[in-house]
Amino acid sequence: MILRIILIIAFFLISACSNAQETELNLEGLDTITKNTTNETNEEVTATGSASAIPQQPVSAVSSEIPPSETSSKKRQHSFWTLIAASGLIGYTIILLSLFAVALIIEYALTIRSKMLMPPGFAEEVVQLLSQGQWATSVQKCQTDISPLAQILYAGMKEYELGWGAIEKAVEEMTAEQASRLYRKIEYLNVIGNIAPMLGLLGTVVGMVTAFQQLAESEGYARAADLAGGIYLALVTTVEGLLVAIPCLALYSFFSNRIAALIAETAFVAEQVLSPIKKSFARKNK
Repeated sequence: MILRIILIIAFFLISACSNAQETELNLEGLDTITKNTTNETNEEVTATGSASAIPQQPVSAVSSEIPPSETSSKKRQHSFWTLIAASGLIGYTIILLSLFAVALIIEYALTIRSKMLMPPGFAEEVVQLLSQGQWATSVQKCQTDISPLAQILYAGMKEYELGWGAIEKAVEEMTAEQASRLYRKIEYLNVIGNIAPMLGLLGTVVGMVTAFQQLAESEGYARAADLAGGIYLALVTTVEGLLVAIPCLALYSFFSNRIAALIAETAFVAEQVLSPIKKSFARKNK
């Protein structure tokens, strides 16, 4: 599923790049038309010998046909892809990490939900089976379901013969195991959030090394243009690393809090489902 999401994101990026190239070609065509119109007007002016009497309205009219929004859009697109290309191999690695992070975020948003941990109607159905005395059916239903609530209930039901103390302990252990599984699942987002700024720092160091290498090769007489490439690489990779790390760490904290709340709610629902068993043991002890 994550691989499919990454491929979809990559497809949209390729489409955006191709649209940017088409926009550049269209603008170049408009520039060519403008230049040709200007040349024709100048030739007519030269032929008649009255250049001062002929207004230059056709040139301005053709020039005004180019919407300013398209020109500004061209500059923005050009600047964006230039930043990506200028960051080099380190920048491309950060971009790949960002794509993987987006795929993980989408997958977590779809799976770490109340409906996935506690299927609607499942607890009520198990309670109904237990109230009807269909113990084997309820145990089999919890065993075949893969949701965390079902696994917690099944872990407790297996220890029925050992008493309520064993059931309660098994439920607590399975609840902790399900929580740990979900926390390990989102740990990838935390790893990306920590690696991305390190890669940005690596790009910073590489860019500064490149700048000082140029300074050393010129024996201290390097121009600003000679040092700009290395400094540009250093700043771009730093920005890219931070742009990836900040959302990843923020969303990692968000999903961590969501897991804690959902696990607590799941444990409460499991306790409510098993409460008739607890009452039956209490009556037996009396």
